[in-house]
Amino acid sequence: MQQDKKYCSFCGRPENEVSLLIYGENGVAICNNCVEQADEIVRDTFRKESPNPLEGKELPKPREIKAFLDQYVIGQDEAKKFLSVAVYNHYKRLIQKNGPDEVEIEKSNIIMVGPTGTGKTLLAKTIARRLHVPFTIVDATVLTEAGYVGEDIESILSRLLQVADYDVKAAERGIVFIDEIDKIARKSDNPSITRDVSGEGVQQGLLKLLEGSVVNVPPQGGRKHPEQKLIAVNTQNILFICGGAFDGIEKRIAARLNTQTIGYTAAQNNHKIDRNNLLQYITPQDLKAFGLIPEIIGRLPILTYLEPLDREALRRILTEPKNSIIKQYIKLFKMDDIELSFDKDVLDYIVDKAIEFKLGARGLRSIVEMIMMDAMFDMPSTDKKALQITREYAETRLKQANIHRLQQIG
Repeated sequence: MQQDKKYCSFCGRPENEVSLLIYGENGVAICNNCVEQADEIVRDTFRKESPNPLEGKELPKPREIKAFLDQYVIGQDEAKKFLSVAVYNHYKRLIQKNGPDEVEIEKSNIIMVGPTGTGKTLLAKTIARRLHVPFTIVDATVLTEAGYVGEDIESILSRLLQVADYDVKAAERGIVFIDEIDKIARKSDNPSITRDVSGEGVQQGLLKLLEGSVVNVPPQGGRKHPEQKLIAVNTQNILFICGGAFDGIEKRIAARLNTQTIGYTAAQNNHKIDRNNLLQYITPQDLKAFGLIPEIIGRLPILTYLEPLDREALRRILTEPKNSIIKQYIKLFKMDDIELSFDKDVLDYIVDKAIEFKLGARGLRSIVEMIMMDAMFDMPSTDKKALQITREYAETRLKQANIHRLQQIG
């Protein structure tokens, strides 16, 4: 009976002491523990052999990065150029070799300002598809000072580590998109007896990440497991891209422009100001007035804006991008062998409603979802092979769905 007992050919443990034995030819077997250890050895070996994730890959030029963004994001050419150049320079920093002059290229963190629904997060997600470095998106609204309910600043790097499969060298070359950066603005210049645990304190905590320093990061995030071993991460080569709506900053921009318009010549220049798109005149001074501390602004040297979406842009967003909303629904129905089509005036009606409720591009999908919900529920159970959406059908469905609920979106 003893001869029938099975053992792992690598560690020698018997079958009853392991969770799983995997058998090969000639009675050779390996246990699950040895498989996991072998996997770690292979991963560590490849990490040492190729520390640079861009090695052997062609460096994408700024025009190529922007052309890729154009396939998925309509308009916003200014923001795309800034993003493309920032990412391209980041790539160059990763592969730079110190020459005789020992000139070190500093990273150019970027901040994007634009109304809700104009494509800040979409730009970040889209550019992640083109990258060969770890990329993560974090929401600044959940960040608080250490010791309070919420996520610590270090959780940003915890997420980057998770995306990089805990390869510290790869994570240290990654890109982080911090969304809703405006939500951690200082609430007031006046001192308060109540502590602003999600405002200026968080900005102070972000400084050490943005400027480049070695941060001890809990691998699982948070401080709930003090026994876990901390991982040291150097943020010097991590590119940070921040985005925020900065709701109401237009008033500060307008006030600044008016205070500088004194005299006849200034009054003439004042007429050239585009009142419908004041964000194009944004300066670091306006971010400071909104509530970002000067140290943070100084470490986000590239400031760009996203234009408000007009009717034409919203109409193009519905149909033109590779993953446009209409194309997604057509594909959904095609999977059930149903040919879906939309009348042109339906698309115009959807855009009109998005403008009416000031929802931006984010509202387009909500409106289409309301229109299509009944069809998506009923059609797969019928024998119909075609569905044409008319304006009358769309209007009826939106009335039944109580379209005014859309005012709560955004």
